[in-house]
Amino acid sequence: MAIITLTTDMGTKDHYVAVVKGSLLGLLPGVTIVDISHQITPFDNAQAAFVLRNAYPAFPTGTVHVIGIDPEAGPQTPHVVVSHGGQWFVGADNGIFSLLFDGRPQAVFGLRMVTDAGDATFPLRGVLARAACHLAQGAPVEAIADPRQGVRQQLGLVPALDRESIRGAVIHVDAYGNVVTNIHRDHFTAMVQDRPFRITFGRSQHDITALHRTYGEVPQGERVAFFGAGGLLEIAVNKGVEGGGGGASRLFGLHVQDPVRVELLETMPRQRVAS
Repeated sequence: MAIITLTTDMGTKDHYVAVVKGSLLGLLPGVTIVDISHQITPFDNAQAAFVLRNAYPAFPTGTVHVIGIDPEAGPQTPHVVVSHGGQWFVGADNGIFSLLFDGRPQAVFGLRMVTDAGDATFPLRGVLARAACHLAQGAPVEAIADPRQGVRQQLGLVPALDRESIRGAVIHVDAYGNVVTNIHRDHFTAMVQDRPFRITFGRSQHDITALHRTYGEVPQGERVAFFGAGGLLEIAVNKGVEGGGGGASRLFGLHVQDPVRVELLETMPRQRVAS
């Protein structure tokens, strides 16, 4: 079964996503098209990479992921095909591929497909759609692309670590107002071990001094910190929903790139609850 996913910043208000899907279905009737997200902030590679890197491992081998974030080709941003973990990724080499994986992608190819007039302004409908359908059918990548060395690099948000603290930042806020940081479980475990700690965040210096496994381990309305499926530290409020009770982002005034800090303590302070 041929599967193609779409990750774009085009939204769903206009006709653009429908045009891309129509092009894919015209090229490969019966293909399964999966929307990962069309609500990425325009041109935000970091957000798109976070969403896609958490989604793609759930898909079967051979899935083709089309990336529509700043997808126009240029002298420094050619269209490429990336192979990693048995799956394909198609898009412009604008830095996003350096944020998608832990380490370097396993193989990179530069597209050499013939383009038409519409490809320059709407490559998702044209050259990228054609490349995706070619790969989804199991056809050889060498028929449409040539091997190349590496991808363009873009620096991600990397936490600063020392012996007593981890200084990280918010990298994503989901639809519930839950906040994801760039602090990985491995960094936390190596520094904290079994010692008391405090996680501070927000302009008013809110804090959390305990980790939990799930939202439900704290009372409704209480702040909670835990490591999500991707191994990153998350800050949330149990049953706090944006637009209703208020998620962690709204309650604590947290936005992408805001600082989050983990520091070691001499003694364990009394845990405070959300208000």
